[in-house]
Amino acid sequence: MNSERSILAIALFAAFADGEKHDREREHLRDIAESLGNTVDLSGLYQDVLLKRISLEQATEALADAGERQLAYEMALGVCEADGNMSEIERTFLSRLKALLRLDAGEASRAEAEADVIVSLSSTAAPATAVVASQPNVPEAELDKTILNTSLLTGALELLPQSWASMAIIPLQIKMVYGIGKAHGYTLDQGHIKDFIAAAGVGLTSQYLEQFGRKLLGGLLGKAAGKSLGKIGGAATGMAFSFATTYALGQLAKRYYAGGRTMNAAVLKDSFQNLLGQAKQMQTRYLPQIQQQASTLDMTKIMDMARR
Repeated sequence: MNSERSILAIALFAAFADGEKHDREREHLRDIAESLGNTVDLSGLYQDVLLKRISLEQATEALADAGERQLAYEMALGVCEADGNMSEIERTFLSRLKALLRLDAGEASRAEAEADVIVSLSSTAAPATAVVASQPNVPEAELDKTILNTSLLTGALELLPQSWASMAIIPLQIKMVYGIGKAHGYTLDQGHIKDFIAAAGVGLTSQYLEQFGRKLLGGLLGKAAGKSLGKIGGAATGMAFSFATTYALGQLAKRYYAGGRTMNAAVLKDSFQNLLGQAKQMQTRYLPQIQQQASTLDMTKIMDMARR
């Protein structure tokens, strides 16, 4: 088993660690495995992990390089943190994984601290209340600007080699939806926002795993991490995915809250897919801005942007 396959296997083990993935999420994970399988047989790997034909021990033993072991842990940590609510079962899994990978305690603690900070960015939502506004209390053009700026930022994060970069995408999306709901008179909690995103057909765990998989296979992670932007071309698909997903979610949220939250799950999912197609066509136009942001981003800037 090569290092890419081993790291992706560990990420899949993390995705299934809590045993509570719904059928919809499992199906999305399978689709991701198939879509990423041009370099590694990920559809086969997905089946191997799900059916326990390979073990976590086998996956970790294949990683001889300390940097690869650290990366594998950081990716598993990101998968477990993706929904912002790590279970005790997931914590136990990560402790076991840490031991199997023989990680340096300091490096593992650093990764855990960074993950906690990033996930906390989405925790600004207050308990859900609603005073419905017939019109948003901020200009629609301002909401559109917020949606576009968040989309550009999430696209830029896909171009960064650091393993924590993709972890910031989901909290930024949650923060964006929270702001759009608030502009229409709704103060939302995280649970509602996550349900809205899931109803649109975007699984939090599977979204993170897809972002991570594209970066790994595109050559942006591993030994190149932290040294350069790596292969920009290899990350083009992931960048377009994050830009388009964020933009479509923002526009869908704007319609949903303006309409008094009357869309059912089927309408939400269909509307999201239509918006996603439009957003994918926009990505080329904004590519220079996305690349420019990626060249100047660092951890401090991302934290500052997320807290605004």
